[in-house]
Amino acid sequence: MNISLPVPVLRALNANSILFIVGPTGVGKSALAFEAALNCGGEIVSCDAMQVYREVNIASDKPSAEMRSLVPHHLLDVVSVKSDFNAAKYRALAVAAIEDVLKRGRKVIVCGGSGMYMMAILDGLFESEAIRSGIREALTTRAEVEGLAALHAYLRSVDVQSAEKINPHDARRIIRALEVFESTGKPISVLHTERDGLWGKYPIQIIGFTRQREELYARVEARIAAMFKAGLIEEVRALGVRPLSGTASGLIGIREVRGFINGEYGRDRAEELMKLNTRHYVKRQLTWFRRDKRIEWVEL
Repeated sequence: MNISLPVPVLRALNANSILFIVGPTGVGKSALAFEAALNCGGEIVSCDAMQVYREVNIASDKPSAEMRSLVPHHLLDVVSVKSDFNAAKYRALAVAAIEDVLKRGRKVIVCGGSGMYMMAILDGLFESEAIRSGIREALTTRAEVEGLAALHAYLRSVDVQSAEKINPHDARRIIRALEVFESTGKPISVLHTERDGLWGKYPIQIIGFTRQREELYARVEARIAAMFKAGLIEEVRALGVRPLSGTASGLIGIREVRGFINGEYGRDRAEELMKLNTRHYVKRQLTWFRRDKRIEWVEL
């Protein structure tokens, strides 16, 4: 590829730190991470919520076989589209991979566009298995009967820190905070401080890449057009009518192409919908990453 690496990446490669390369879909992260890994003899840990699925290669835009033969890539093809895969499962595998690479004296480059997965590595996750069933439904009913203001007041009485951060009209977050408190006996704000992440344990540098919005959208649309030419429809057709897991069903491309396969609309409409939904996803990615002040941004 012979891509010229930006100065912040070269600086990070010379430092004794884990390098995160993040940013929206289509910005060029994979190529930059690959070139960086070649430059320093490093290994790449994918931070992508959809590249974990074995049966989907084109739709998830996985690194090519040639790239994977030249640079070791981790967290690709680890689960079937029939299986659920969440941030907690990802974190366990990703941290194990990162620590293994470090033990072998190699550079770690974490690359991807999943903000939730990045946060899981950096900041950890508190255990959600302790959440008791039925609490959310009871709290939702209480909000309908007593009003959301009463529920926010209840939250303030048990978790002032969360109540001050959560908008009194944000029903979802109020109910979530109270659900955690009633299940665990601990305020969610306290549980967040108990999370076990890599941030603070290792030197870490996070570089976020972006482009002018018009250029980024043009790259996204060109990539999707290339996916259709590369056999995206055949890839989705090969999945058959098998039910996908809740997480796999969120992969952009499957739903849109299945609509075409089922005769709901034409091929051009499927491609148009995929481009539209990917642009919306890019906006959500940028919103998520922009909130994290640890990221050093570079415009390509």
